[in-house]
Amino acid sequence: MSTTKHLEGKGVVVTGAGRGIGREIALAVARAGGKVIVNDLDRDVAEEVVAEIKALGGEALANTDSVVSWEGANNMVTQAVDNFGNVGGVVNNAGNLRDVIFHKMTQDDFDQVIGVHLKGSFNVARAAATHFRNQENGAVVNMTSTSGLIGNFGQANYAAAKAGIAALSKSIALDMQRYNVRSNCIAPFAWSRLIATIPTETPDQVARVEKLKKMTADKVAIVAAALLSDRAAHITGQIFAVRMNEIFLMSQSRPLRSVHAGEGWTIDSIFERAMPALQSHFYALDRSQDVFSWDPV
Repeated sequence: MSTTKHLEGKGVVVTGAGRGIGREIALAVARAGGKVIVNDLDRDVAEEVVAEIKALGGEALANTDSVVSWEGANNMVTQAVDNFGNVGGVVNNAGNLRDVIFHKMTQDDFDQVIGVHLKGSFNVARAAATHFRNQENGAVVNMTSTSGLIGNFGQANYAAAKAGIAALSKSIALDMQRYNVRSNCIAPFAWSRLIATIPTETPDQVARVEKLKKMTADKVAIVAAALLSDRAAHITGQIFAVRMNEIFLMSQSRPLRSVHAGEGWTIDSIFERAMPALQSHFYALDRSQDVFSWDPV
């Protein structure tokens, strides 16, 4: 266990904590002195993480509620309060994928992903919010993705959910600031089950996957633990990306350039004057891997 207990005594709910990034976050929280509700639909893997935390000398309990359920989200937060005496933070990490090209995407493909990622993040953060307000302290760490912040093929559902989470996180930060509650996002680059299905049919795809495998989940976890600590009390409403040993502060939408017509616009004048003036600032139709084009370090 770490000698510096930045999360000493804090009850922390980590969703989707049985494997991958969630598991590493649960372990990092425990090493920092936090008491962890290890949430995962699979009780066996949740109990394995609990056992790992206890072997470290930490305190943890398993939870198998679904983040999609309002009752389930409240159950996991209540479990933290009842057993640990408080809920000091939540990490909205639970996720799923239903990747498919947009014109073949079904309603169920869309609803299932929005339900787990976006609605699930709302449910758990909202369940904790009343406790945060009453104790005038608390932290939410939300998992977004460059698929939503930048773009990717075949992930309209996932991208919409992850972009929505970034907006949700900012709204939580604004609404809860008066109660000393903060909310931030992490866009993780890490090898996990969610991205293990990336095709490896070409040399370029194989090379990309090999790079991804180097980006281990523990690199993301330590940043999540830091954002839960009281040392991050002044950090809220931000979006970070974590890629191996790199931490990025991501931009948020702001005006880039404007054009004005005192007489008002017509369709013709829009294309004759406005669009040519704005076009040099148009965004390319790029993807995450186009923007993060250099090897992780």
